[in-house]
Amino acid sequence: MNYIVVGTNRPESRSGQIAKVVQQLYRAQGESVEILDLQQLDLSTLTGRQYWQDQPAQVKAWVDLISQSRSLVMIVPEYNGSFPGVLKYFIDHWKFPDSFESRPVSFIGLGGRFGGLRAVEHLQQVFAYRNAYLFPERVFFMNCSKTIVDGQINDPVAMDLLQLQVKNFSRFVAALESAGLDALSVAKHRAKGK
Repeated sequence: MNYIVVGTNRPESRSGQIAKVVQQLYRAQGESVEILDLQQLDLSTLTGRQYWQDQPAQVKAWVDLISQSRSLVMIVPEYNGSFPGVLKYFIDHWKFPDSFESRPVSFIGLGGRFGGLRAVEHLQQVFAYRNAYLFPERVFFMNCSKTIVDGQINDPVAMDLLQLQVKNFSRFVAALESAGLDALSVAKHRAKGK
């Protein structure tokens, strides 16, 4: 299963609206894809002791989905020059290397003038540090309050780029799988070696 991560817990976020559009585009290509919207994840039960063990059931279930995912699509709004703290808090509870290493990841940014560029680049640093495969074709929604209205994308250029990203990211993931370099193949090899 492929997962789209909505990187904010803001209710009725534009990130969540974009996630639904992206999900439809992947499904139109025959891909199995679900949305993990941080607005639906209760992180208030975390006390700081559960980074790697004894996590609350819902958090553990989501971390397990991430660790077993075929790929991740990160939809990231820019908050104060970076990605939202709630996303970092969630990521800090993922398993290493299971959740990160060799995992194909693509990025979509939302923001004002720069379309979430800083947020995406900061998040890419986290995934690169943890040895994920970063898909280089990023999509940025500039002035998102005007380009994303009621779940509709009003920027034809951004929509074209999004469609191209979906098509090419699917090919990227398939190429990694065919070479046995994707996270799920690596995990199988690691399990055999134990």
